This record gives sequence, structure tokens and C-alpha cells, in this order.
Amino acid sequence: MDMAKVNSMDFGEFVDVFGNVIERCPLIAAAVWSQRPFSDLEDLEKHFFAFIDILPQSGQEGILRCHPDLAGREQQQGTLTAESQREQSSAGLTSLGAEDRLRLAELNVQYRARFGFPFVLAARLRHPAGVLRELTRGLQCPPELELRTALGEVKKIGHLRLADLLPSDPSRM
Repeated sequence: MDMAKVNSMDFGEFVDVFGNVIERCPLIAAAVWSQRPFSDLEDLEKHFFAFIDILPQSGQEGILRCHPDLAGREQQQGTLTAESQREQSSAGLTSLGAEDRLRLAELNVQYRARFGFPFVLAARLRHPAGVLRELTRGLQCPPELELRTALGEVKKIGHLRLADLLPSDPSRM
């Protein structure tokens, strides 16, 4: 798909295609649609991320709450989004041993209790040990810093998902 196709999409098609760039937040794609035309992938991405940046803290935390726990209940029940399933699988989180799965579950509970949202990480850029290490690190951070870190991870995930949907612009290589 190229940018001309993206710019010609009607509202419904755009939301269907881009509605999960930010996990379970099709409203963001709906808002971004009204910003067409986009000059390139970077411009499209800029609009997604600008929407996140202008939200009040409660809205930003809401975006984080749309994310599943890593290797959590949704994964075990098979109710992850297709994108999250692929990302967690590529990080090795779908094949954890019982001990690592239990440790991750315990850390997820502690993290949610401390911050009020799940631990968010661009999982496909990590391996299981790295996920556990980052989650442990995050538990030690002040809430303001962890909110910024988590939103940065949302943007990494969004960047990767947009790159999956649109081929690279050859002029930028």
C-alpha cells in the first residue's frame, strides 16, 4: 500500500486499516484520518503521535490501559489482538517456561498496582530476559518518568505497526 492509497481511503477503511496502530484505540485513527493528506509515512506517524502528546495525562494513561499484560491472561485465553499476538510471540513470550511465566505475572501485578496501567514494551524488540529486566527496572522508576517511558514504548509499537502496513519509502534509504 502506498501513501496515495492511504490518502484516498474513506473514513471506515482508514479506521479498519489503522485502528490498531495504537493498541485498541481506533478513535486515534479516526482523528488522524481528518488530517489527510499525508506526505509520507513519517508525516502519518507524526499525526498519530501528536494526538497522544496533546492528551491530558488521564487520556494518556487510558491509552496505556488498552494494552494487555505481557504473557498475561489475554495471551493465555487467546484474546490478544493479532498485532499483540505476533509481537509477544516474536519476543518469545508465548513459549515461556512455568517459572518465567509466574515471575512475569507477579511483576505485572506489582506494576499495575504501582502505576495504575499495565507495563508496556515494544516486545518484538526484546527477548524474554530483556522483558523481565525492563519490567523490574520500571518498578523502580518514579511515576512521571514511567508514564513518559511507557508512552515512548507505545510510540515504538506504533512506529513498527505503521512500518508493517506501509512499505519503506525508497527515497529515504
